[in-house]
Amino acid sequence: MIGVRVLGPLDVTVDGARADVGGPRQRCVLARLVAARGRVVSADRLIEDLYADEAPPRALAALQSYVSHLRRALEPGRAARAPARVLITSAPGYAVQLTSAEVDAWCFEEEVHQAARLDDPAAVHAGLTSALAAWRGAAFQEFSGLPWADLEASRLDELRLLASEQLAGAALRLGRAAEVVADLDRLTAEYPLREEAWRLLALALYQSGRQGDALAALRRARARLAGDSPTGPAPGRQPRMPRSNANCSRR
Repeated sequence: MIGVRVLGPLDVTVDGARADVGGPRQRCVLARLVAARGRVVSADRLIEDLYADEAPPRALAALQSYVSHLRRALEPGRAARAPARVLITSAPGYAVQLTSAEVDAWCFEEEVHQAARLDDPAAVHAGLTSALAAWRGAAFQEFSGLPWADLEASRLDELRLLASEQLAGAALRLGRAAEVVADLDRLTAEYPLREEAWRLLALALYQSGRQGDALAALRRARARLAGDSPTGPAPGRQPRMPRSNANCSRR
């Protein structure tokens, strides 16, 4: 069983033991293939992504060496000359053949999408709690600054924020408003342009019996959204308090 974790520092285990996946460029090859989510990445693209400046004359040979070492690390028991089953060659390049259970980022995405299809707030809450627990730091953090890594990290981080909001929404539906106030307060402080987070914060405060704090949160939201956008919030998108207690009932 292989475990590859990229939601934080790159970490690889094989049958429960940490695997040595080499130095920075060799680790970069593995992370880049994981970011491709099983799709083939051409050798030319890998070389471009490995070398920010001009690639050396023997870049292809170096890439082949990295792949060879990674295969030994990922499949230490593979017989000589036996075909690789994890890091495979597929024209015009390479791909990793792993399951969602073996890659934390893939598992995170699957759990979030599964939760989105559920109606039961308790099941949604459990699923998203499990999904978000996989995060140990920024996605692909040791490769920050590389275009491919920044693009994938941004995509995953947006999904993490959506999952955090959906988790808070499920908690509100379960009548657990007080439990999520602190998390939503931190979320709006770190991402002040997320209107849904502001709405959830105001609603959580309101349901917790803190109507004055809820109104104060809405004022802060309008100030931040108007201040950071030349035209202010889009019509109909401003966070609003429900007009009646019925709309704030715990479901």
